[in-house]
Amino acid sequence: MRKLNRLFLLICIALLCSNCTTLIKRTYKSFNDYPVPTGELTEMDYSPTKSSFSFWSPNADEVRLMLFRTGNSGHAYRTVHMEQGENGTWTTTVEGDLVNQYYTFNVKIKDKWHGDTPGLNAHAVSTNGKRAAIIDISATDPKGWEHDNRPALYSPSRAIIYNLHLRDFTQDSTSNIQHRGKYLALTEHGTHTQSGLPTGIDHLKEMGITHVQLMPVFDFADIDESDTRHNRYAYGSQPLNYNVPEGSYSTRPNLPSARIKEFKQMVMALHKAGIRVILEMAYSHVSDAQSSNFEKTAPGYFFRMKGKKFADGSGYGNEIATERPMARKFIVESVRYWLNEYHIDGFYFDMMGLMDLETMRAIRAAADETDSSILIYGDGTSPNKPALSTDSLAIAANIFRAQGVGSYAHEFRNALLGPHNETHKIGFLGGLPGNEETIRFDMAGAIPNSQIKFYRVHECKRAWALQPTQCFGFLSSHDNYCLVDRLKASLTNVTPTQQIKLSEVAHTALILSQSTPVIYCGDEMLRDKQMVRHSMNSSDAINAINWKLKETNNELFEYIKGLIRLRRAHPAFRLGSADAVRKNMQFLTTDPNVIAYALNNHAGGDTWGTIIVALNTTLRYSKVTVPDGFYTVVANNGKISEEGLGHLKGPEIGVPGQTALIMWKP
Repeated sequence: MRKLNRLFLLICIALLCSNCTTLIKRTYKSFNDYPVPTGELTEMDYSPTKSSFSFWSPNADEVRLMLFRTGNSGHAYRTVHMEQGENGTWTTTVEGDLVNQYYTFNVKIKDKWHGDTPGLNAHAVSTNGKRAAIIDISATDPKGWEHDNRPALYSPSRAIIYNLHLRDFTQDSTSNIQHRGKYLALTEHGTHTQSGLPTGIDHLKEMGITHVQLMPVFDFADIDESDTRHNRYAYGSQPLNYNVPEGSYSTRPNLPSARIKEFKQMVMALHKAGIRVILEMAYSHVSDAQSSNFEKTAPGYFFRMKGKKFADGSGYGNEIATERPMARKFIVESVRYWLNEYHIDGFYFDMMGLMDLETMRAIRAAADETDSSILIYGDGTSPNKPALSTDSLAIAANIFRAQGVGSYAHEFRNALLGPHNETHKIGFLGGLPGNEETIRFDMAGAIPNSQIKFYRVHECKRAWALQPTQCFGFLSSHDNYCLVDRLKASLTNVTPTQQIKLSEVAHTALILSQSTPVIYCGDEMLRDKQMVRHSMNSSDAINAINWKLKETNNELFEYIKGLIRLRRAHPAFRLGSADAVRKNMQFLTTDPNVIAYALNNHAGGDTWGTIIVALNTTLRYSKVTVPDGFYTVVANNGKISEEGLGHLKGPEIGVPGQTALIMWKP
């Protein structure tokens, strides 16, 4: 009997020790030692018979899974203690059908519970994103989703991008759109102004653009999604859940599956219209570091620090440490998820200058696994000085070190309009000489080019792109004034006629450059924001596009539409190769405040032998010497027609003041 008791005691001790082994906390000398799991970062895997959960938190002492029957109210009806697994993960499986229920994780470190989080990688969430939702994601696919395909894009150089804020574009009643300010707004065909001009998605199709760049539509913290009657305006610059569509753009934000299905319906409608979809993502920062899902998962790991404080390169009180392995993996997996689940066609990265180059290269590689024509680019700047050395960051000056990654050309906008932060000052459009070389530099694609005198180029003294497709030109964006307000700010006596003429010149420089053009929504119809410089906290009265402007300024719209048609029809305007640009693009000698170039040798296999583009922002005629010959004029003095407006003979031509001239010869 005594032997049996001793044997029983030994067995109990062995079992207790075995159990203790699994609960021993793994210690790490630094964040660099944190393990990174292999495979996809799937935190919830649903089936009708069971749901599996996985959560990464290497430094945790304990992790709990909390299950809820509602999305926001009430307490957890069940708490499950997760088991420690490999590579810093904690796992558990819950039997039964949990569909339409909700969950959070809670991490305990050093006797402190860090609070509920839906996790890093929630794919569906409750209203305002505080709890993750358990759904069958395949049930969110709209009819025909399996046959949804990306519109063809044979070269990145063919991209013509329209930067669109969903609410700006569809909210005003003059659009005559039913689902104003919602994803479904971009599924509605047949909408038009009072006089019958297309609005919404039909407007985009009429313009001829190839891509829409959607300002943030991932789940952000700026708006109370539960207040469906008074949804206020927001840029979407305060990220909350990166892998879920924003709820305020859904017709039913309280239903987790609705925002997902409606988002997919929008993508499918744009694809059917021949338009690709680019998402603006902000992996550079979160809305609030301390209460973020990142900090509740692995405190301190996901953010750069300055001493004991969060670094603030973003201006939002934090900057994400994209260079850390798990942060990089999360970002790359997030990109993959949007590509595969939502059929997204490209990504613009806000404050890309805070992201490290290695992560951007990894994103490019992940995109190539799906489709090499997917566009990867961003804003290669940051509002404040980053905590990381700029040598390792994806600032514009380093883009040549990230093949297939592009950046906005801020110097192009500033040279045309005037300094970004000194909006009372003029640029090339206002008649200020000295900006011509900067504009030539970016019209050639910011590449190494012996024609460019780099000592005259503002803001950068060397080429920063290896290929012209890495340079993304723009005139205005949500950040700072829209185009017409910027003209008014610096040219106090500018007339309505001059506003249109200068907009035509600006868009000629943008759309007929070798860079990739990005058109800001509404600039094609001279939308204004009543001189509000930063409209993020303004109402729809300031931000919503009044579609009557398309009727008032239809001449400008038709001109810009004609420019897009020229770029699409003529490969000379989109050579796509640095060698081809250097070989065929010739800048001509001009007077100050005049820029002219020739595209020679049937560039890119074009049917036009020599093409001349000349921009004159003075108030008088300017003479330009061009290759001798008999030219067909296709654009002059605000008129544009590929069939021709008349003829001019070289070698000397006159360009009217504040206009663009485009002509060609065989």
